[in-house]
Amino acid sequence: MSDLSDLYQELILDHNKRPRNWGTLEGGNREAKGHNPLCGDRLTVFLKLADDRIEDIRFEGSGCAISKASASLMTEAVKGRTISEVNGIFQRFQAMITSPLDQPSGDASLGKLMVLGGVREFPVRIKCASLPWHTLKAAIAASPTVAVTE
Repeated sequence: MSDLSDLYQELILDHNKRPRNWGTLEGGNREAKGHNPLCGDRLTVFLKLADDRIEDIRFEGSGCAISKASASLMTEAVKGRTISEVNGIFQRFQAMITSPLDQPSGDASLGKLMVLGGVREFPVRIKCASLPWHTLKAAIAASPTVAVTE
């Protein structure tokens, strides 16, 4: 395994074992639940939106290492961002994890989120990585339905 692959694997394992922004959110004003039936991942995303900006974000749930690491990395990437900025990150993230293997994956603007680009080699794991993002979108929209990756 290359040094870069080792680093990516370490970062994913770290965010799985010690997720950032874990737990419920006191004073939150939005939340959504997500479920990936293929893997069994279940999570809830809690938001505090103020003036079109994610003032705070937290999550909790259970799932595989990819899902939990993706949620943890996502919370770090979107905290303090406007909804417009979050939508742009979401689009770039989705493009990265769903791009064909013979094309470059992602762009440097995704920062640490680039570590999840490797899931495109394992199509079943794409849904694990994208579930937190779909759940975030549902929370922003105040959607009452459970977010899924379909």
